[in-house]
Amino acid sequence: MRRILAVDDDRDILEVLQFILEDSGYKVDTLADGHHFMETIRDKHPDLILLDIMLGSLDGRELCKAVKKEVATHNIPVIMISASHNVGSTINQENGPNDFVAKPFDINVLLNSIKKQLSSSSAAA
Repeated sequence: MRRILAVDDDRDILEVLQFILEDSGYKVDTLADGHHFMETIRDKHPDLILLDIMLGSLDGRELCKAVKKEVATHNIPVIMISASHNVGSTINQENGPNDFVAKPFDINVLLNSIKKQLSSSSAAA
């Protein structure tokens, strides 16, 4: 079973994501802030990360860069999600996200992006 780490400071969004993703056959871990982000990645070994940009005092774009700079984690696909920012222009740039989905997200768009990124990462592995 593929594992997804969802990081968002809105607990309602985390609950919805967890429900939808588990219903779609994924194992889901959630974080309501980014303070233990890298530790959680090391502990849980997610196959994909859904990452909000605005995480209170933290910036999801910086957390994405941290994932992409680490040798042990740089191959993990990161999908950024945000209502207030569009990072589409940074997709697949060095240390940037693999994809971007705007909030409020269409569930099918999100699930298709997840499937695409997991397929790509499996092919690259």
